[in-house]
Amino acid sequence: MSKPKVFEKPIGAKDYLPHAVAKLRTVERLVLDCMAGWGYEQIITPTMEYYDTVGVASSTSDQKLFKLLNNRGTTLVLRSDMTAPIARVVASLLKEEQFPLRLSYHSNVFRSIEEEAGREAEFFQTGVELVGDASPEADAEMVALAIASLQAAGVSRFKIAIGHVGFLNGLFEEMLGDREEAQEALKACLLGRDYVGYRERLTQLELAEPVRQELEAILRLRGGEEVCEQALQLSGNATAQASIRHLCKIWEVLESYGVRDQVLIDLTMIGDFSYYTGMTFEGYAADLGFPVVSGGRYDNLLQQFGRPAPATGFAVKTTRILDLVEGDGGDHRRRVLIGFDDASRAEALAAAARYRAAGDIAVTCKVEEWDGWQAEDVRYDEVIAPGSRTKGGASR
Repeated sequence: MSKPKVFEKPIGAKDYLPHAVAKLRTVERLVLDCMAGWGYEQIITPTMEYYDTVGVASSTSDQKLFKLLNNRGTTLVLRSDMTAPIARVVASLLKEEQFPLRLSYHSNVFRSIEEEAGREAEFFQTGVELVGDASPEADAEMVALAIASLQAAGVSRFKIAIGHVGFLNGLFEEMLGDREEAQEALKACLLGRDYVGYRERLTQLELAEPVRQELEAILRLRGGEEVCEQALQLSGNATAQASIRHLCKIWEVLESYGVRDQVLIDLTMIGDFSYYTGMTFEGYAADLGFPVVSGGRYDNLLQQFGRPAPATGFAVKTTRILDLVEGDGGDHRRRVLIGFDDASRAEALAAAARYRAAGDIAVTCKVEEWDGWQAEDVRYDEVIAPGSRTKGGASR
C-alpha cells in the first residue's frame, strides 16, 4: 500500500473550514439552548471508552467500531454513539441522583464506514436522554423536543415518522412463530426501506395466502390516528396490542403539544439500533434523503451497567443539517485592523482592547513601513494606520 500524501486524510474524515465551523457552532448553541429550556443539562463524556463496557453495550456492529490498544494492551474504542456512554455515567457517577434525569450533549462520534462511499466516519450529534420515565408522555416529549430542536436550528421543512418496535416483534411472532431467520430478513428489508425486497421475501417464504396478505398489509400502515385502529385489527398478539395502545397514547399527547401536523405514524419503522425496545422515530427534511434526527426508547440498556431503568432519547444529526440551514453562521461583529510600529505599539494594543471591550473584533498587525501595506483590506470594516488619530481610530 502506498504511503499517503502529506495533505491526505483518512477516508470518511473531514476538515471543517472557518465558515463551516462558525455555522456548526451556531447550530450547536441554538439546539443546546432549546434543550436547556426543556430542563436538559449538558454532559461531556470521554472520546475513548473501554471496549468491554461501552463498546459491547453499544448497538454499533463490532466491525464498525474504531478499536485501539492502550499501553497496557487493553482494547479501547472511539465512542460510536452517546447513549451507551451516558448510560454508564447514569449508573455510576449519577447513581445517587433521583429519576427522572434529563441530560443533553453535543459530541463527535466515530463509526468505521470505509466500505460505504460518501459516508462520514466522524460526525457530530446534538441530543438528549431522558432516563427513569417509562410513560407515553416521556416518549411524546422526545418527539416534541426533537421538533423544537430542528426548528431552533433553522430547519423549516421536515416530517417526523414514529413507529414501535414491539408491534413488529409481536406481529412477526404471531405470523411466523419461531422462524427467526425469516423475521430478521424481513426486518432488514424494512430497515433499509426496501419494500420491493420485503414483498419478494414474503413470496419466497411460501406462506399461507392470508398470512402473506397480513404481513404485506403493514406496508400500508402509514398515516394518522386511523393507523392505530387498523393495526389493532391486524394482530391479536398481546405484545403488538400493548405496543399500539402505547403509540396511541403518545399520539394523544402530541396533540396536546400541538405538533401532530408534523408527525405521522409509520409502523414499518423499526429503528437502526438493536437496543430499541419501544417507540422509535426518525425525522426527514424536505431537501435531504437521510434522517436529520432519530431516537427511541431503550429500556434494557442501563441494566448492563447495573442500574436498570427505562430510558428514551434522540440525536439531531448536526453535521447533516448544516447544508439545510440558511445563513453562514459567521460572526458579524464589526471588524477592525489596527496597524502599529515600534512607536505606536502601546497605543495600538490599548485601542484594540477598547474595541474588544465594546464588542468589536480587533486585529493588530506590526507594520514596518505603512506605504505599500494593504490599507483597504476587504476583510475589515475599518483599517487604522499606525498612530492614527482619526475618528473611531486607534484613539477610541
